[in-house]
Amino acid sequence: METGRLETFADGVFAIAATLLILSVGVGIESSQGVHLRQELLSSWPSYVAYVVSFMTIGIIWANHHTVMNQIARADRTFLMLTVGFLLVVAFIPFPTRLVQLYISDPTNAAAATVAYGITLTLTAVTFNALWFYAVRGGRLLRADADERTVQGISKTFRLGPWIYLVITLVAVKAPKVGAIGFLLFALFWVIESSVFGRSSASR
Repeated sequence: METGRLETFADGVFAIAATLLILSVGVGIESSQGVHLRQELLSSWPSYVAYVVSFMTIGIIWANHHTVMNQIARADRTFLMLTVGFLLVVAFIPFPTRLVQLYISDPTNAAAATVAYGITLTLTAVTFNALWFYAVRGGRLLRADADERTVQGISKTFRLGPWIYLVITLVAVKAPKVGAIGFLLFALFWVIESSVFGRSSASR
């Protein structure tokens, strides 16, 4: 079957997940007096950081999904179900993002919030790997003219994702703020890596 409807559905899920991130930023900020508002805006910095990290992460996942679908000619039912599972986890990202926003400065709950965030991103990477390697195995769903170097580049990059997210999540168990910084740095890495990989792929 063709992939057009699948891509449209995926784009909709990505758009909704990214939009939901902003809805919880600054929730509870008091605006009755200027001094209170100023203090609340400053103290809400975890909301801003968590929003930026998660938005960049969802944006990179969307860009990588676009790259993946450019190499795929068709979809079968198994690929559709794997994509549904992948999008289910993507749509869940705003929830642990909100937990980090609320609890990263709370010594009692910071670890639980950050680990929940890490588990979600790890599962996102695992499900993304599952649908990609299902499609690529034996050229099962690839285009006849799929670029071999691009396919190998995607495979090599994707293999790293789950393990790096898992390591950062384990770090977050003992050091939640260090883990949160790790997720930020990894998101920045993905932005840089995807930009470089995208340019090199386009020039081939």
